[in-house]
Amino acid sequence: MAKKGKKLREARTKVDSLRKYTLDEALDLMKELSFANFKESADVSFKLGVNPKYADQMVRGSALLPHGTGKTVRVMAFVKGDKEAEATEAGADYVGNEEMIEKIKGGWFEFDAVVASPDMMGQVGKIGRLLGPRGLMPNPKVGTVTQDVGRVVKELKMGRIEFRVEKAGIVHAPFGRCSFEKEHLKENLLELLSVIQKAKPSSTKGTYVKGIAVSSTMGPGIRLDVGNVLEYLR
Repeated sequence: MAKKGKKLREARTKVDSLRKYTLDEALDLMKELSFANFKESADVSFKLGVNPKYADQMVRGSALLPHGTGKTVRVMAFVKGDKEAEATEAGADYVGNEEMIEKIKGGWFEFDAVVASPDMMGQVGKIGRLLGPRGLMPNPKVGTVTQDVGRVVKELKMGRIEFRVEKAGIVHAPFGRCSFEKEHLKENLLELLSVIQKAKPSSTKGTYVKGIAVSSTMGPGIRLDVGNVLEYLR
């Protein structure tokens, strides 16, 4: 642990906490300061000008990153009838209905994402208290309760991520691996920001995106110049 602490302290000395970096500068620095002996995620935080305690200022959705997250996603599909074949052909790792629900009740959670057809939600709701705290509960607001099961399974396998604003008005999300090419990281981050921009609540007043910061899993946060980043979307 001491060795990691030393590396983190060294990395922090290379980041000017008073400076706001351009997108290119920040991504270069993040990649340079990735020091862990495993493939670190590239993470981003958006500080939004919303108050999530009001329902009409909740920001939530999903984004399909053009270059994926670099992670292997195991997808569980709760479906029945013809939808079982559709989910299997699309690449779902686990497909089923009541028997899979019973398996989960027994403590099985060998999956990373869940999609369900609407006719299964009555049964899936019975394990909501198990799926919810793990961020696995299907939700129509992010498209994981759908008749188009095959498409959503494919997107989840390709690198579709979900995001939700927290109490402090911050959205945290991964946007790839630090080992990705910088241009791929840039395209992923901008796609995510574009989706968050489109999810702006109509009731929001003033500045919407107030701050952006990136970091590797173990590295220090690097603040970005919001104006510079938004220029890419214009």
